[in-house]
Amino acid sequence: MQKNRNITFLSHILVWFVLFSMPYLLSYGQEQDMNRVIIHFWLPLLLSAILFYFNFFVLIDKYLFTKKTFWFALINLIIISLFIFFKESIEETYFQDLISSRPKSKTNSGPPFKMFIYVQMVSYMAPLLFSIAVKTTKRWVQTEAEHKEATNFKLQSELQHLHYQLQPHFFFNSLNNIYAMVDISPEQAKTSIHSLSKLMRYMLYETNVELVSLSKEIDFMKKYINLMKLRVSNKTTVNYSFPEQETGIKIAPLLFISLIENAFKHGVSASKESEINIRMSCTEKKVLFIIENANFPKKTEDKSGSGIGIPNIKKRLALLYPDKNNFKTLIKDNQFIAHLEIETD
Repeated sequence: MQKNRNITFLSHILVWFVLFSMPYLLSYGQEQDMNRVIIHFWLPLLLSAILFYFNFFVLIDKYLFTKKTFWFALINLIIISLFIFFKESIEETYFQDLISSRPKSKTNSGPPFKMFIYVQMVSYMAPLLFSIAVKTTKRWVQTEAEHKEATNFKLQSELQHLHYQLQPHFFFNSLNNIYAMVDISPEQAKTSIHSLSKLMRYMLYETNVELVSLSKEIDFMKKYINLMKLRVSNKTTVNYSFPEQETGIKIAPLLFISLIENAFKHGVSASKESEINIRMSCTEKKVLFIIENANFPKKTEDKSGSGIGIPNIKKRLALLYPDKNNFKTLIKDNQFIAHLEIETD
């Protein structure tokens, strides 16, 4: 911010320096009448600078942007009239030798004098209009920056909400699974609680960032799959395949876990054979995740879970990877298939 202010200040100094040097730049090598330069160029330029900055820092904000246009125009008209009177007074007092070149306000020379005043008024309109243009442009840029900042803040708030929404959802689902095995296998339940604590530590302390390495996310998913395998019977087969080598890819955290949760929630039966297949592959900038599982729809009376998994994924993808994701789900031959492809930067 300070750097931008310094650049703006220096640019203003440079512009005015060039403008005040114009008589010498345009007539390089020729003799200049100093009095004429002062009264006909430097003094009007100085008054124009005062008009410009007074409008820029005071009048435009106080009157024009608050829609007090009449007062804005009236004050500027008074200021310009005073400037013209001041300039003419200075010329009559200190530059008597130049008075003869100015039209007189005699009856037979009225129109030339009116034209003279008109030209003076119009000449002061340039800095006035320029100050309005610069101030309006600056305000527009500032408004756009504030709008963008507000949009980003809203985006971050919504992402944070979705992230916090996912954590208790994941935690309660895991606790339900562990609760189911407490009576059947207390030792497995203890092991599961220990594994769950590691998973929750990752979710709480390592995912509060914009991006995490894909290898960490894969390690998290493997631990969760192994935790869930403890509660399924021999009738369920779980297969998974993840990239073994470091890919160098960074990705938004916890994008895939809801799909794995759904597979264990809806793809497992206590009485029927079932299979869960999880595959992930990577290229330089793309991650492809496919999960297939048997489709055992929840019964109406089954109130487990909250059904936020898939909607949560869709919202996060829309916010994090707009136009860079391909997510679709379908049921084919009683198999639920989720296909998620993400293009990373």
